[in-house]
Amino acid sequence: MRRDFIIGIDSGSTTTKAVVFSSTGAIVGTGRRRVAQHMERPHHVERDMHEAWQAVIGSIRDALRDAELDGNAIASVGVTAHGDGVFLLDRSRNPLGRGIMSLDSRATAIHERWKRDGISDLTLPIAGQRPYVYSANTLLAWIRDNEPERYQAIGSVIFAKDWIRYCLTGEIATDLTEASTSFTDLYTQNYSDDLLDVLGLADIRAALPEMRLSCEQGGVVTAEAAALTGLVAGTPVSVGLHDVTAAAVGLGHTRAGDLSITAGTFSINEVFRDRPVVGEGWACRAGYRRGLWNCMAISPASSSNLEWLAKILMPGDQDAARSLSAEIEARLSQPGARPAVPLYHPFLFGSPYDAPASASLFGVQSWHDRADLFQAMVEGTVFNHREHVDALKQTGPVRRIGISGGGSGQPAIAQMFADILGMPVRIPEVREAGALGAALTASVSVGLYASLEDAVAAQDVPMHTYRPQPDRERVYEGIYRRYVALTQAMRPFWSDLYDGGTSSLKPATTEHSRENDLVEAGPVLNYAMASTMTQGARP
Repeated sequence: MRRDFIIGIDSGSTTTKAVVFSSTGAIVGTGRRRVAQHMERPHHVERDMHEAWQAVIGSIRDALRDAELDGNAIASVGVTAHGDGVFLLDRSRNPLGRGIMSLDSRATAIHERWKRDGISDLTLPIAGQRPYVYSANTLLAWIRDNEPERYQAIGSVIFAKDWIRYCLTGEIATDLTEASTSFTDLYTQNYSDDLLDVLGLADIRAALPEMRLSCEQGGVVTAEAAALTGLVAGTPVSVGLHDVTAAAVGLGHTRAGDLSITAGTFSINEVFRDRPVVGEGWACRAGYRRGLWNCMAISPASSSNLEWLAKILMPGDQDAARSLSAEIEARLSQPGARPAVPLYHPFLFGSPYDAPASASLFGVQSWHDRADLFQAMVEGTVFNHREHVDALKQTGPVRRIGISGGGSGQPAIAQMFADILGMPVRIPEVREAGALGAALTASVSVGLYASLEDAVAAQDVPMHTYRPQPDRERVYEGIYRRYVALTQAMRPFWSDLYDGGTSSLKPATTEHSRENDLVEAGPVLNYAMASTMTQGARP
């Protein structure tokens, strides 16, 4: 049997997917397994590393079965996973506790102290970013201070996708896109002793893994992993990449000026640059190859807001979802028959700002109904993406914009992005952008293509382009200005609102203690969103 197929593994915050792709990017088979997040303690969001591996095993087997293929048909495997956070191995290469996810906020006090003492400012010119509360370096400092025995036992500091690849191959390594989240020099793209010194983590240097390029081979499937997954022993596995970068590549983006948006739990906005650009409104990290950088503006303020509303309004109730969809469809089929919907700040779980922002609805009147609230939330999440994109435009010109995730596959929501951003947006017909990006690194690793750029060019993935409609763009521009003005007006009150409702300050970027509950609303949300926006949206 010819080995014509590639598997891309995408281990997300709640679901692990394995997708079998043809050489031109067509999906041949898919497997997916849910993976638990463990949140037994406040601010702790963890993943059992063995459970993560079991989900990969199951998803690969399911994908092969769905594709009606066996492991002999697979030329190579690529891996991506939820980024940042940290996964630790001891010196015997066994998991050292659970993996810590990027939704974790236990290190808030350290993060605040670093800001207060000026340490965060010292890291910006070295690393191109300040530490986040969920960064590996911040979490390692927390472990050092709170779990010293665990800290002393660290043998390897890796990330989620590196753990999966280790389980497949028995080899420990990471890549530029992951290492640059916490440990590298912005300009050399190598590990930075100066950065580790500034953060007080010099003693962890020996535990940092070998850094390889994303498209290099990261090992081959072991006999043990083959028996578990259905793959063939000796099948190459690429080093892989951070899921944010994988999604960009899956959208066909490899060149400077390509801007990618992922509307998921986080509002992820990123643009490739051929030079490092340091600024206040974004993090500048390494791209998938040397000489390429990725400027990223991110906040946990996207479709998770819609999942929350779906849970509140229709908790697992498909009939309620259909009823809401019918209400919205009926209203939107009669433009102008309803008053303007409210304005919404989508800061339920965090914001782009240092202050502990709150979600807010403005302009609510007695005649507004749940359909108005849902529409306001959709618009508010897109406005938040717009604010990030405006910041990224300061790094240089934007060639094109591609979007994946959330409800972007729905035509009216895609059109809303175009109208609010004021630029054409491209939406892929293939939904699994992250898995495709991982698979493309695998195709390069075995020589099917000479470079990732060539691999992307060879893909035959249909794209739908939505262009701004001038009348809607003008109206949305005015609404967006009001959104920004209200944001600025509310900033002095956010801390008081938090202090008034809690015993201690909640972090501004990573409080996701109800994440598992929210995701359960996903199927309901998808149904509602599909019908919600079929008739278009405001104005």
